[in-house]
Amino acid sequence: MQQEGPGMSAAEDLPEIDCVIIGVNSEKTLERCIKSILSGSYPESKLHVVYSDGGSTDRSVSIARQFGQVQVVEMHPEYPTPGLGRNAGWRRGRSAYVQFLDSDTILDPEWLKAAIEAMRSPAVGAVRGYRKELHPERSFFNWIGDLEWNTAPGECDSFGGDVLVRRSALEESGGYDEELVGGEDPELSWRISRSGWKIIMLDALMTNHDLAMLKTSQYLKRSFRSGYAFAAVKRMISGSRSDFWKADWRRIVFKSSGFFVFSCLGFLLLLLLRNLSGLFFFFSFFAAGCAMLFSPRLFRVEKFMKENRLNRTDAKKYAWHCSLVVLPQFFGFIRFYYGLMFNKPLRNRRSALKTGLSTSPGT
Repeated sequence: MQQEGPGMSAAEDLPEIDCVIIGVNSEKTLERCIKSILSGSYPESKLHVVYSDGGSTDRSVSIARQFGQVQVVEMHPEYPTPGLGRNAGWRRGRSAYVQFLDSDTILDPEWLKAAIEAMRSPAVGAVRGYRKELHPERSFFNWIGDLEWNTAPGECDSFGGDVLVRRSALEESGGYDEELVGGEDPELSWRISRSGWKIIMLDALMTNHDLAMLKTSQYLKRSFRSGYAFAAVKRMISGSRSDFWKADWRRIVFKSSGFFVFSCLGFLLLLLLRNLSGLFFFFSFFAAGCAMLFSPRLFRVEKFMKENRLNRTDAKKYAWHCSLVVLPQFFGFIRFYYGLMFNKPLRNRRSALKTGLSTSPGT
C-alpha cells in the first residue's frame, strides 16, 4: 500500500484537490454545487473542479462552462452510470486527493480542510462526513434520507457518492465499476478496504443535499433500485466470502420471501376450501407472514430512539419504514436475477435522469 502525507496545514502548503461533480440533466442544482466548492475556505488556487456530464439534454454543460475554473467532460453513453462519470472525472485530474460530489449537493465551506487533516494518517484511503437533507420536513421520504445517509463517527466500512478519496487508493482499486446502476460506492469501498486502506467517518458536515423525494412512487423506485444494488454487489463479491452486506441481503430475502410465501399459501387454501376453515387458514398464514415481515424491527422502538436520537413518534415511523422497505427491495432482487438469467440488466436511460428541488428555487 502506497503511503503519502497531505502536507502541512498552512494555506500555502495545503495539497491540491480534484473536485469531481457528476450529473445528468442537472441544470436546477449544478450552479449551486459549483459555487459551494469555489466559495469555501479551501484556497481556490488549490482546487481543480471537473464536471463530468453523462449526456444531458438540458443546460447543464453550458452552466458548467460559465465557470472558467471548471473542466467539462462530456460523455454520451447509451446507458450512463455513476461509475462512468466518476472514473472519467478523476482520471482527468492529477491531484493526490479527489473529492467526489453529486450535482445535487452543496459542499460545506469547511469540509475540505477537515477532510485533508484526517488524511494526515497515511493509512486512511477515504474520508466522509455528514450528508444532511436541506428539507427533511417537506416529506416523510426526505426525512428518511436525512436519517439514513449517515453513520457513527470513526472507522467505517463504506461511503456514498460524496467522499474524499486518496488518488493512490483509487488507482490501486481500479476505480468505480462502470456497469452498476446502484451500489457502486459501497462496492468501491469494499475493494478499497480489502486493499488495506481505512475509511473514516468524521464528526463534521460534508454536504447538504436535496433528495426532492415527494412522492410514494419515487420512494418505491428508489427502494426497488437499492434492492437491485444489494443483489448485484453481493453477487460480485460472493467469491470472497466477505460479510459485507450479508446481514442486509439475508434480511431482504428471508423477510420478504417469508411474507409472500405464507400469504400465498393462505390465499391458496382459501380458494381451495371456500369455507370458514379456509378463511381461518388464510388469516393464520397471513399473520405468520406479517410476523416475519415486521419482527423484530417494528418492536424495537426504544432501540431506534436511542441509536438515532428520535422521539417515540418518529422512532415508530422509522420502524414501519424499516419493516416495509424490504418489499420493494425484494422486487429489485428479482429484477437483478431475471436480468442475469436473460442477459437483460437494469440500465439507466438518460431521458429519465435528472436532479430536482423540493421547492422552486425562489421559495
